Amino acid sequence: MKSIYYFPVLVLITSILTLFFNLSMDMNTLVFNSLSDKLTQEQVVEIMDSSQKWQWLGYVLLPLILLLKIAVITAVLYMGIFFFEKKITYKRLFTIVTKAEFVFVLFGLVKLLWFVFQDGYTLEDVQSFYPLSALNVIGYQELQPWFVYPFQTLNLFELAYWIILAWLLSKEIQSTTDKALKIVASSYGSALLIWVVAVMFFTLNMS
Repeated sequence: MKSIYYFPVLVLITSILTLFFNLSMDMNTLVFNSLSDKLTQEQVVEIMDSSQKWQWLGYVLLPLILLLKIAVITAVLYMGIFFFEKKITYKRLFTIVTKAEFVFVLFGLVKLLWFVFQDGYTLEDVQSFYPLSALNVIGYQELQPWFVYPFQTLNLFELAYWIILAWLLSKEIQSTTDKALKIVASSYGSALLIWVVAVMFFTLNMS
């Protein structure tokens, strides 16, 4: 597949998967049931009407969100590669990050298939469930809200993402996978740690 096709294919698959997930999970009903415990019926109806009115916007913004995510990760890795005195173009690195991003498509598919065969779940169950993560081992009910995201981030899909990034990068810069993994860990890993801490801080202040 030519490099220019990877990102459009990623967007297409992610959009289709998101659409199937929302339809099969009946997310509107889950949101309604969740809000009903906290708000009056009139408030819930008003929120649901507004949500359904702007639901299309989420699908429109999805390509932009993916583009921003991949562009930022590419920029972070690019700086890391510079400090390790290796050479690669931003365009080639963008393609590598895009390829690695398909790991999270697999995550979405696993999550969808999991809930297809489940009954009696809530919106909180869907939002907190992260396949093959530390959170699934501990359970979100046992944690403070600001600890949920870090335990979600500790998962096998994230580990696979690192390994694929390192493997693809090693081939491009003609280096060992171990060296490439050091580049990924020192650049992307550091940025991910800062992001997780920021999310924890924001969640703690919003609690």
